Amino acid sequence: MNKLTVMCCSVLLAFSIQIANAQTSVNKISTFSNDETSSHNFIDRISFMPDGILRTTESGGTKSNKIEEAPAVTNTETPEIETSSGIEKLSGLQFKYAMMLNVDVESLKNISLLGFIENWFGTRYRLGGTTKKGIDCSALTGGLLLAVYGLALPRTAKEQYDATDHIEKEDLKEGDLVFFNTHGGVSHVGLYLENNYFVHASSSQGVTVSNLNDAYYSKRFICGGRVEDK
Repeated sequence: MNKLTVMCCSVLLAFSIQIANAQTSVNKISTFSNDETSSHNFIDRISFMPDGILRTTESGGTKSNKIEEAPAVTNTETPEIETSSGIEKLSGLQFKYAMMLNVDVESLKNISLLGFIENWFGTRYRLGGTTKKGIDCSALTGGLLLAVYGLALPRTAKEQYDATDHIEKEDLKEGDLVFFNTHGGVSHVGLYLENNYFVHASSSQGVTVSNLNDAYYSKRFICGGRVEDK
């Protein structure tokens, strides 16, 4: 056999060995993929689960080592919500006081009024008080009417009663005053909101919202008072 023939045989033999080794590697990879769960991707004894939980594999099973939420794929564009009422634009205060007054949220349009009530809500009662350290009923109504409606009133409940046009309960609307006889004559005042609710500085609860139909206030109600913008 000449040298050329021997050389060709050697090349063919080496090539055959390389093909055999490559096939063996492929078979090993296929066997590994078939043995393990197809939903796991294993990298150096760490498996990445489809639910985003990172686990480490140990003999005898899989042990939870660290939990990381997989990043969610979201649409960065804010979807448009089309509603006839535009309810998605309403403020948190409107939702809060709509539940408190048991009314539709769309009916509460005076944000300045709601903001004033929210700012003073819970302030304790103090006879003669005019600050956050303590406030009485007529100081609250006088300050509210001035801040929200631009209307000036005298200082006391009796003086406010005398300065308003008196109206019946069924004619009340937002911004009207409501007067009560709690201990002789006109001795308490609040401001009407809607649905029989009014805001006032209660001697027992501080600045709060109450209902005219409550037994205590129903028995003591005198009339409403409307301030005309002059």
